[in-house]
Amino acid sequence: MVDIAERPTRLAAPPAVPGAAADPAAPRLTARLFAVGGRVLHRTVAIAALAAIWEGAPRLGLVGRVFLPPLSEVLVAWWELLRSGQLAEHVGASLTRSLAGLGLAVLTAIPLGLLIGWYRPLAELLSPLLEVFRNTAALALLPVFVLILGLGETSKIALVLYACSWPILLNTIAGVKGVDPLLIRSARSMGLNHLRLFQKVILPAAVPTIFTGVRLAGAYSILVLVAAEMVGAKAGLGYLINYAQYNFAIPDMYSGIITISAIGLVVNQLLVALERRFSTWRVDVSAG
Repeated sequence: MVDIAERPTRLAAPPAVPGAAADPAAPRLTARLFAVGGRVLHRTVAIAALAAIWEGAPRLGLVGRVFLPPLSEVLVAWWELLRSGQLAEHVGASLTRSLAGLGLAVLTAIPLGLLIGWYRPLAELLSPLLEVFRNTAALALLPVFVLILGLGETSKIALVLYACSWPILLNTIAGVKGVDPLLIRSARSMGLNHLRLFQKVILPAAVPTIFTGVRLAGAYSILVLVAAEMVGAKAGLGYLINYAQYNFAIPDMYSGIITISAIGLVVNQLLVALERRFSTWRVDVSAG
């Protein structure tokens, strides 16, 4: 027998040193943070350059400081309007009119566009009328809306409704007509009736084009409303800009313009998120 003392003893494993083994998730997290930071920097560099030019050009005397104040002075005026409550009042009035007109346009133009795009006899009947009104600018009809509906809220909402209806209507028609015929034939070969075909094939395929029209309408709802508020309004961002111009409160005027741009950006991003929610089946093939 072999003596126990003569048996080879196993070497004990050295104790683990805390931090000696690198966490494999740490490099991935760092790379992800750098990627996010790079994307944010890439998207904001143009805005930062514009802000720097806006701040520096008046201070260097390249443009008249009276007519284009530095951005810092405009931001101070914007903060004063916000603190006094005036900006919130004007933004609330404009958003109420804009969202009301945009919502009515969505509720009316999308169903009408689906019908026109799907039923050829209806399209042939309404096409001449659509061609006449689609080429008539909304602002050109502003006096007509004011004469018929007055200077109150109804005329402004109706003008926004008119301006927003056309991009939604035309893009809805194009979306329905642009559905791949192979998808339609395949669905019919599976025995789908007209209602199920429209629900399962036509409408989902047309959603991206419809949302393109809604996003365009979102921009139009702000632009047209600002012009309408310059005539006969007592509140709203258009009224604020016009009032500040007449009173030579130039920083307040630019504050209103910046607010309009910010609202348009937020509305567009909300519509983009909504589009992604309703078209989750799409695959992003864009490079970079």
